[in-house]
Amino acid sequence: AKVADHDSTVLIQGESGTGKELVARMLHFNSVRKDSPFIPVNCGAIPENLLESELFGHEKGAFTGASQTRIGRFELAHGGTIFLDEIGELSLGLQVKLLRVLQERSFERVGGTRTIDVDVRVVAATNQDLEQSVQQKRFRQDLYYRLNVIPITTPSLKERRSDIPQLVNYFMERLNRTKQTAITGCSPDAMACLMEHPWPGNIRELENMIERLVVLKQSGTIEVSDLPERVVPRS
Repeated sequence: AKVADHDSTVLIQGESGTGKELVARMLHFNSVRKDSPFIPVNCGAIPENLLESELFGHEKGAFTGASQTRIGRFELAHGGTIFLDEIGELSLGLQVKLLRVLQERSFERVGGTRTIDVDVRVVAATNQDLEQSVQQKRFRQDLYYRLNVIPITTPSLKERRSDIPQLVNYFMERLNRTKQTAITGCSPDAMACLMEHPWPGNIRELENMIERLVVLKQSGTIEVSDLPERVVPRS
């Protein structure tokens, strides 16, 4: 709540599946930029040779196959927020270019000479230890300091077990609507099992588990007998 309405750059760190993108969306949609675009970019899912064009766009003829000018994600996010997920996957070359955008709020498209100014808020996320990456020379120290203006850490699910009942009920209610099922909840014993499980995949793993239970059960209350063996403590 304190951070949302400021344009400071935010670095969200936490294990995979802990809701980092959800935090980024909350920052955007609770800010004065909420009516402007929220543009997510998964830096680890886009091939390195395409990522520069994806971020900054390219001019027609910039490279083989560039048959027309393309607008990049930074331009698309003008006035809004760009969310750079898996920022630790950026190559050192792209880190230099991103650093310049953060400093100057401007860039050139691939193959272009015209400088384009952008008004964007940058929110980045990673499941890596960027301080360690800096020490190992895999991540630029100056970029790390530029990104880490306001750090937010999303704790793992095992560190916030008291959230599990609320999350389970939320997922069940949503799935009942979308899948036309009639699950009424979890028995106390089943909920106790869910709260004891370590959830290495965090909230994403829990959500997938609840979807599986809802689809297979269809109606009624989730009992311990409905849970997979790996979730039930051995007696």
